[in-house]
Amino acid sequence: MTVDLQLINFPGAPNLPIFIAQEKGFFEDAGVAPVLNTTPSSTYQIEHLMNGKYQIAGTAIDNVVAYTEGQGAVALDETPDVFAFMGATRLELSFVVAPYIKSFADLKGQTIALDAMATGFAFILYRMLDNAGVSRDDVTMVPVGATPDRWDSVKTGKHAGTLTIEPFTAIAQAAGFRVLESSLQTVDSYQGGSFAARRRWAAENRNALTSFIAGYLDGLAWTLDPVNRDEGAHVLLRNMPNINPKSIDRIMDKLLSPATGLTPDATIDQDGFETVLALRSQYGEREITDASKYLDLSFYQHALAART
Repeated sequence: MTVDLQLINFPGAPNLPIFIAQEKGFFEDAGVAPVLNTTPSSTYQIEHLMNGKYQIAGTAIDNVVAYTEGQGAVALDETPDVFAFMGATRLELSFVVAPYIKSFADLKGQTIALDAMATGFAFILYRMLDNAGVSRDDVTMVPVGATPDRWDSVKTGKHAGTLTIEPFTAIAQAAGFRVLESSLQTVDSYQGGSFAARRRWAAENRNALTSFIAGYLDGLAWTLDPVNRDEGAHVLLRNMPNINPKSIDRIMDKLLSPATGLTPDATIDQDGFETVLALRSQYGEREITDASKYLDLSFYQHALAART
């Protein structure tokens, strides 16, 4: 029997292994039928993961940490029991700004679009500003939501800049916007994306979760195989028609590099996760050091062992 699952992910090129696993039947072979939904914001995502509308979330691993620590952007009706069970991406976060912004100094008095004020990737932006000597009091941060809405707010002139991932970085650059700084310049390593679920749901649906992981890992392996690059690019273009075909080579380069995109075998980069915890300790004003508190890799390890 095939188990239906509802996923809620942020839109972006890192969803390619899911597109592949759906189209190639890897999920079906594993015994699950996941439906991919895209979220308008991290707050919507966590609220509806908690209320059971969605069972699995592709999210910034910092969101898992934030809500576990009671530092989430919204108050929830019950104590979050969310955990990360698998990695996804290291991600390159690009600070895209309007053409009239030539340097960080030009940001003073401007507004910057974020997903949420103190979750997700906000702390990468805070570190960029600190490194450039720009006080957060000199700019106004505005919660806007997921990357498509943030990019649109910059494109239309409502805000001066935002953090983007591919393909939105390439889309912005093709439109004449500039990248003021990349996260690769800001930190040595950074665990960006992960897959998360509620602990209670996972305990009650162990087979469904490990089957999802198995199907995803097959989709990921297919995506990362160099012989499949061209077909993978076509799948991405078909599923994300807003991508300019002229930018697809650059987007695939970023996506297929473990430094800027998908992590082989969907591992958690421990050094990158330590960076996430260090940033939250600094800007969340509470020391956080125990990475195991936010992870349970037993489901992933079971699925991985079954494939070898």
